[in-house]
Amino acid sequence: MIKWYGLTFQNMGSPTAYLFDWFHDYCIIFLIYIIVFVGLLMYSLTFNFFVVKVFGNLQTLEFVWTILPAVILIFIGVPSMILLYNYDLDSGDLLTVKASGHQWYWSYDYSDFPRVEFDSYMKLSEDLMIGEYRLLETDNRVILPFLCSTRFIISSADVIHSWALPSMAAKVDANAGFMNTINLQFFVPGVYYGQCSEICGANHSFMPICVEVVSLALFKIWLNSFQD
Repeated sequence: MIKWYGLTFQNMGSPTAYLFDWFHDYCIIFLIYIIVFVGLLMYSLTFNFFVVKVFGNLQTLEFVWTILPAVILIFIGVPSMILLYNYDLDSGDLLTVKASGHQWYWSYDYSDFPRVEFDSYMKLSEDLMIGEYRLLETDNRVILPFLCSTRFIISSADVIHSWALPSMAAKVDANAGFMNTINLQFFVPGVYYGQCSEICGANHSFMPICVEVVSLALFKIWLNSFQD
């Protein structure tokens, strides 16, 4: 979930998203070591006026600086491939939600339930309640039960949009005439915010995404409200 004045990533809402967060920190460790090593080497070469005559003919050194980057790439590439495999793994969908991008709002359709469809517009500043986020809150939230695998089918009714939810490490392009899918499973109840992440026109910044994850009992009550 999002927090006021946050300087780091948002709290992740699923094991796969936590793995993405871990992989980011894991790569940063390699990056810090490389920057420090290269910085010290450049400093030494800049201010050291002594020259080693055999420095240009050390085959052992050439072997090390050829093999070492390859080893680093292996240590980064193997977890990356495992993470990508788990990200696309089908966990057996229980719900299907169709999200369609428009200029400049989202429309949602719960295809498993009759008459459960609505448009989701950004809330105006004067309509915000205490604790709600400006430019991120919507008039109709996407309500989902937690611990329930959900398949999102993303498309567009006009230009290219992008349905993005940072707390779930999700970003799917919405193209007119095409349907892209992503499987999400929310392990933490709460409110998840996102925004369109593809420049789609003048009001691109004003089409947020708001997903509220609740218990199964509250989800059933919400579904029944569409049948009245």
